[in-house]
Amino acid sequence: MMGPVLAACLLIILSTAWISQANGATCKKDGGVCTCNGQTKNVDCSSKGLTATPSNIPTDTDRLDLQSNKLSSLPRTAFHGLNKLTYLDLNYNKLQTLPPGVFDHLVTLETLGLSNNQLKSLPEGVFDKLTKLTRLELGSNQLRSVPEGAFESLSSLNNIMLTNNPWDCTCNDILYMAKWLKKKQDEGLGGVDTAGCEEGGKAVLEITEEEAAEDCVYPNTTTAIPTTIITTLASSNDDDIPELPVPQENFQKFLGYQEPDHLPTQPQCLMSISGYLGLMMFFVLISAAILYVIHFLKKA
Repeated sequence: MMGPVLAACLLIILSTAWISQANGATCKKDGGVCTCNGQTKNVDCSSKGLTATPSNIPTDTDRLDLQSNKLSSLPRTAFHGLNKLTYLDLNYNKLQTLPPGVFDHLVTLETLGLSNNQLKSLPEGVFDKLTKLTRLELGSNQLRSVPEGAFESLSSLNNIMLTNNPWDCTCNDILYMAKWLKKKQDEGLGGVDTAGCEEGGKAVLEITEEEAAEDCVYPNTTTAIPTTIITTLASSNDDDIPELPVPQENFQKFLGYQEPDHLPTQPQCLMSISGYLGLMMFFVLISAAILYVIHFLKKA
């Protein structure tokens, strides 16, 4: 009965080898773009011109550096499986939004860098699972306020960076943040004074309810055509309809056009192709081993 045993051993060896190759596919030694240090568990993907997060990051990674790339968005599952990560650097990218739950699996994370991006808002509960976080960097974005309760779960936080954001201190949405910063200042949290109002130069933590009494109404970023114009155009003859110039930028956005720097880079395409080829080879070898076992059992 050595035949089936040998075949089973072959399956285990092939599976282990394929999984190891897949986990290390982002590293230079495997043809990837990132530098991986197996001893320190560091993965350095900084300054690579990446427009998407690398796939197959080793699951035992402790520090992941993605700063100074061209990331404009993150998949919700971008960091799933990285439950040993303590350091994540996303500074100096082009992030405009964060999907809900993107950090939920990073339960051991201690440092999160999101400065120098283009974030205009934060989703509800985005930091709720980061109870071990000690440093949060949100400076140099486009944030005007944060959602109610955004920082409540950050029980281990000892430093926060909020500078160079257009914090709207006339709007009542800022009151949660103002009260939280004041409380944390009394508790000795560092960096609470880095949040300054867009107008007046006053610190956010000094804002009172009387000063932030206005309802929050932010202009829509899309350009709408007034209803009266639509009605007039609908009732007019085609010959009478004036030609309305459409800005090229808006037209491209309407069509879903993307600039070339949002397209996958050549190394990323190669990584994807190699991953699929590796998966296909894996299944071919498994099928061959299974057929070998069946053939041996029939003979026996």
